[in-house]
Amino acid sequence: MTYQKSIIVLFLTALVFSCGPKGPSLDERGLIPLPKSVSSSNGSFELTSAASIQLIGDQASLEPLAQYFNQTIKRATGFELEVGEGEGQIILELYGGALDDESYELEITSSQAKISADSPAGIFYGIQTLLQAFPSQIFAPMAQNVNWIAPAGKIQDDPEYPYRGSMLDVARHFIGMEDVKHYIDQMARLKLNYLHLHLTDDQGWRIEIKSWPKLTEIGGKTQVGGGEGGFFTQEDYKELVRYAQERFITIVPEIDMPGHTNAALAAYGELNPGINLPDGDLSTVNHPSEESEIDFTSKMITREPAELYTGIEVGFSTFDTDLELTYQLVDDVVRELSEITPGPYFHIGGDESHVTAKDDYIKFVERVQDIVQKHGKISVGWDEVATANLLPGNIAQFWAMEDNAALAVGQGNQILMSPAKKSYLDMQYDSTSRIGLHWAAYIELDSAYLWDPATYSSNIKKSDILGVEAPLWTETVENRADIEYLTFPRLAALAEVAWSPGSSRDWESFKGRVAQLGESWEVQGIQFYKSPKVAW
Repeated sequence: MTYQKSIIVLFLTALVFSCGPKGPSLDERGLIPLPKSVSSSNGSFELTSAASIQLIGDQASLEPLAQYFNQTIKRATGFELEVGEGEGQIILELYGGALDDESYELEITSSQAKISADSPAGIFYGIQTLLQAFPSQIFAPMAQNVNWIAPAGKIQDDPEYPYRGSMLDVARHFIGMEDVKHYIDQMARLKLNYLHLHLTDDQGWRIEIKSWPKLTEIGGKTQVGGGEGGFFTQEDYKELVRYAQERFITIVPEIDMPGHTNAALAAYGELNPGINLPDGDLSTVNHPSEESEIDFTSKMITREPAELYTGIEVGFSTFDTDLELTYQLVDDVVRELSEITPGPYFHIGGDESHVTAKDDYIKFVERVQDIVQKHGKISVGWDEVATANLLPGNIAQFWAMEDNAALAVGQGNQILMSPAKKSYLDMQYDSTSRIGLHWAAYIELDSAYLWDPATYSSNIKKSDILGVEAPLWTETVENRADIEYLTFPRLAALAEVAWSPGSSRDWESFKGRVAQLGESWEVQGIQFYKSPKVAW
């Protein structure tokens, strides 16, 4: 071939490649939550069945992560990549530094994708980002005819807050094992790391307590609307804990008390202080800023079991805070549940205890805190608990009253941010939403995204904040489709609020990225709400 012909061939080759279709760059992929730093490069990495996974560092810690990656991609790709210490195209490198360091680095070149971190959690979060860099079909439940290409570039990332969670209410409507696991999977892909399980309420007691068997035998047998209810055995619960741990999610159990306790009072009437369901309209009780005009003493009884309750109103039940048997139950429940909960936190509820006298409420909260501490856990409570003297290290969860949160901060305690007007997933998107409530606010996707925990309240500084949690209450939620409709896409917005610095978050950017994430939800069959704010 002559020199001139060689030049012509090279020119034509370059022209073909320059005119050919170009995929998105790494910073144009729908990465949620937004990483701290994304640098795009030329080229891309293609994952094929011939690839392998190389482990550098502690093999015992890395092997489960490699298997997680394999299990995640297998259904869509058909690949099962070889795992070992030899050279590979997917490289997981664990430095072995601080285990509480959730940072990671992801570097994608034309020949490999390498994730490096100081902790297994960091490797796991790097895997989530790498998966999002591939086409959205990577999460499909069946084989896809797709070229598995990820754009080249480098990401350096770490979270803004150490606690990034969601709460799932399994008490109002019982949510079974498979649906909870499905929820855990979706949380993990958004780098959330705490699942708060609301296990008890007026409508149902959902966790087996071996020393008090009627709590589930009686208190667990119904739900909102009168359905059959259900509960988790302790073996079920341990399986959920294990499943969550494999995805670097810590379960926080909640036993709501002294209010929201009608299911327990129906099971053990001897705990009943004598207050039963009131006469009259309870519609005002749901809103924390309104004063109820209901006469809560309109039905007085003498330590008889309460009637099982299947409505959705709040504020009418309470434990007897003067009764030693009450504290024996609390001690037994906290002991049994703490023994099978490896995480540091135990949520004691404490909200909307409208019929508990203030002094009795304070006495109860302070005594229960001591019980929780005795069993080696840190208490978390809804913001009302800050009206009592909190033990050092205990957490107040801000949902309604900024003054309560300020009381906690004033005592030197940290805040978990869950303002109902921004983070409550059970709120309707607008007046046309098919399910949900709206006593706090209508929360469209932009409203869930456009707030900063560090500036939301003048009484709460960033240093006061442990993290962000998005609660899903289930008064109107009956099944997985309902969960998905209310949760997605807002959980993605709130995950970014928890992970990414406020200074780097941008609504216009998020709209484009969440539209790409929507493609992933669609291939998974997730029935999410298609907000009109986004061009899906």
